[in-house]
Amino acid sequence: MESYILNGINVALFLDDRRKNKTGDYPVKVRITYKRERRYYGTGKSLCVQDWEKLDKTKNSELISIRKDLQISFDKVRDTVQALEEEGNFSFDNLNLRLGKVAGDTLNTALKNKINTLNEEGSVGNASAYQCAYRHLEKYAGERIAFDSITVDWLRKYEKAMLAEGKSYTTVSMYLRCIRAIFNEVKTLGIVKEAQYPFGKGKYEIPIGKGRKMALTLQQIKQIISYTDGAEATEHYRDLWFFSYLCNGINVNDLLRLKFSNIDRDEIHFYRSKTIKTSREKKEIEALLTPEMKHIIKRWGNPDKSPDNYIFPFLDGYNTPLEQKKRTQDVTRRINKRLKMIGDALGISGISTYTARHSFASVLKRSGANIAYISESLGHSDMKTTENYLASFEREEREKNAKLLTNFDNE
Repeated sequence: MESYILNGINVALFLDDRRKNKTGDYPVKVRITYKRERRYYGTGKSLCVQDWEKLDKTKNSELISIRKDLQISFDKVRDTVQALEEEGNFSFDNLNLRLGKVAGDTLNTALKNKINTLNEEGSVGNASAYQCAYRHLEKYAGERIAFDSITVDWLRKYEKAMLAEGKSYTTVSMYLRCIRAIFNEVKTLGIVKEAQYPFGKGKYEIPIGKGRKMALTLQQIKQIISYTDGAEATEHYRDLWFFSYLCNGINVNDLLRLKFSNIDRDEIHFYRSKTIKTSREKKEIEALLTPEMKHIIKRWGNPDKSPDNYIFPFLDGYNTPLEQKKRTQDVTRRINKRLKMIGDALGISGISTYTARHSFASVLKRSGANIAYISESLGHSDMKTTENYLASFEREEREKNAKLLTNFDNE
């Protein structure tokens, strides 16, 4: 009756006469053939051979109605195949997920598809996070986890099980956010109905993982950037940390991707790679190129200042996304190693690449800078995010000051 071919994918509506159903008729299905593999998708309609053969030209009102319904079923599959092919994402798993069929209606399949998509987009960091969540989830619940089995109680038990294994709230939060992201996608596709959605207020709320956020004082920062043990490597990675602090707390990933083209009239302009793909509004961050930053670039930067060259010569422009990720991790590890050594020598604990961003925000806050300015400098989408971000530092300051009230030994 209907057929469609696109780039080697054959979609056909046919009467599956291999086995009769309970009514004595044969089911009408949509068959997809791709690379010698076939998959079948039901339409919910059944016909005898005689009715099927005259379906195209029938004037019978009941058969006309069936024909219209079959056309709708065929069009849905064909349009989905076409959309996936145009996106370059056609596979039976993706088709099953998009159509909401039982064969692909599992959390496992959805996670695998997400991981593949992220890797194809070059988001290897996010792909790695989803991969960790996927492996742990399969170990806990098996290889075919139906969406309708993920309930509020199930999620609470899963959280409890992870904590019993000794996983931190940060890890628990990361795994569960991956699951929630998948649920948001399949809910949009109609695979999961609103009533089945287990996340949100009054349902299951993901715990917030709170790592230790170390915000340094200006005096501590001065001690760090003045420290040297005579080793060039110590000064190199110390200076990169200081550059990160001065450049609005830029993270190492974005720092290594800065090019000379990002510099315009003594300002550095960049977008946070962490949010560029997820934020609807692309927020450009502007950081003043201070004399200290110019000195660091002069000492450690790329001698060839062509616009397309990276400011700091860790990448060459030919790295794959995975190679870029590994390089970023390597530089981060090197910076943290030197910072720990400096911290041990100065008696300052917990210094890391994260500390640069936290200290940038807290030093400005303690100095009376406007919250709106801090929010814009950090690249936050709204000031509420910045207020929450600074709250932990303010508490840290209150706790430190409260101890002064009973610091009798120093009197």
